[in-house]
Amino acid sequence: MDSANSAGDERLSLLRHAITGCRICRDVPVRGIADRLAHEPRPVVVLSTRAKVLIAGQAPGLRVHESGLPFNDASGDRLRQWLSVTREEFYDADRFAIVPMGFCFPGYDARGSDLPPRIECAPMWRRAVIDAMPQIELVLAVGAYAQSWHMPGRVQKTMTATVANWRAGFFANDGPKVMALPHPSWRNSGWLKKNAWFEAELLPVLRQHVDSLVR
Repeated sequence: MDSANSAGDERLSLLRHAITGCRICRDVPVRGIADRLAHEPRPVVVLSTRAKVLIAGQAPGLRVHESGLPFNDASGDRLRQWLSVTREEFYDADRFAIVPMGFCFPGYDARGSDLPPRIECAPMWRRAVIDAMPQIELVLAVGAYAQSWHMPGRVQKTMTATVANWRAGFFANDGPKVMALPHPSWRNSGWLKKNAWFEAELLPVLRQHVDSLVR
């Protein structure tokens, strides 16, 4: 291992340790103590100095919170199908970095749906994490929160329009390519049926590029 890789690994190791110990959403929430995270935080993130693909998701769900393994649910199964990778390949940190907009499960709202990512996470950690992984060549911006952060100025009025405009970010982006994706949740099954172009046009290009980067 050369000195540059060694320094990068040490930098990420320190960053990972700091993130693992982060409790700002519970102890000093931005909106005040009434908005504190109700459960013990468990940051879930996969950092890497070698992976060329970054999966930028929303926030862990309850199952991921319990297991500590990102996308360890039906949404992960669908995402792996979209990428045409095995579970073993997906969880290989030399192939994929996985950094959600919020590192911890945010809890449920009154309707039983996942709350948005905690607002403390991205301002505190995201720039440092991205800067520590300069080798990333492709960012998969999964959902509106990731798209807003990773695609400034290119987010459309609707998520559908943003994803449909994928060629603009994928073929004409300075730095890493950015591909906007809908969330792979089962709740979006209706969206996938209505937007057949996603599977017919976007996924073949995505799979080909992912294959070139991870294999």
